[in-house]
Amino acid sequence: MTTRFGFVAIVGRPNVGKSTLLNHILGFKLSITSRKPQTTRHRVLGIWTENECQIAFVDTPGMHTDQPKAMNRVMNQTAEQALSGVDAVVMLTDGKIWNELDQRVYEKVRRSDAPKYWVINKVDKLNNKNELLPHIQNTVETHRFDEVFPVSALKNLNLEPLLGALKLQMPDGPFMYEEDQITDRSERFLTAEIVREQIMRQLGDEVPYETTVEIESFEHSGDRVGIHALISVERDGQKAILVGEGGTRLKQIGIEARKRLENLLDAHVALKLWVKVRASWSNDERALKSLGYFESD
Repeated sequence: MTTRFGFVAIVGRPNVGKSTLLNHILGFKLSITSRKPQTTRHRVLGIWTENECQIAFVDTPGMHTDQPKAMNRVMNQTAEQALSGVDAVVMLTDGKIWNELDQRVYEKVRRSDAPKYWVINKVDKLNNKNELLPHIQNTVETHRFDEVFPVSALKNLNLEPLLGALKLQMPDGPFMYEEDQITDRSERFLTAEIVREQIMRQLGDEVPYETTVEIESFEHSGDRVGIHALISVERDGQKAILVGEGGTRLKQIGIEARKRLENLLDAHVALKLWVKVRASWSNDERALKSLGYFESD
């Protein structure tokens, strides 16, 4: 049997549904999601295998306008680096919107030699779907894509034709990963992301963006896993908000994260969370490197 293997980059501005798309393609919640933009900070590889074809999808941080913090620069670099050496590029946009930020992403995408697919997400939310065709026609007059796919990642709408097109672009070659492997990321990484997802979902607008999670210990013992996670914030006031009155907010974050972790690890999880102030960590390249924000590849 001839097998195929290749890489596909998923790119777009923040909050267009890149992580949701990857999760529904895999049938597994790999990348964390929230309604807040820039939830994804790292490159996350999702491995999809079906019969003779294996595709490694690269989920990336949303490309966003230049911001002064080092973390934002690193996130943009991570997204741009994902475009090199891939066998296809999927660019996501949101419904009928094509704004300045989408255009900036396209300017990066168009430089790639790989086949380019425009995926218009969230079409299930359009009030008048008849307006979609003129939007597509107007856009493709000045933007080159190999194919266009209107989809709803959340509702699994029209994902099969997209996968069919991507499979045809994968070169012949052996699988790079085991057939039952879903990601190249470790359990420790996924654990930190799950805790951060709950912070993103449960807190207001400002605090989550100046919060990061480190796994200080991760110990298996039979069907039990003991995890100690350290949450860093930048100011004392953020710590107070995160902990909540009498520790209630932190406790709720821990409860929700533990539920997801037990599903992921198929084990009983004892999760302990701490919060500390680490001033200006998001603008400190040394701190970012120690926290794994610089990709080694």
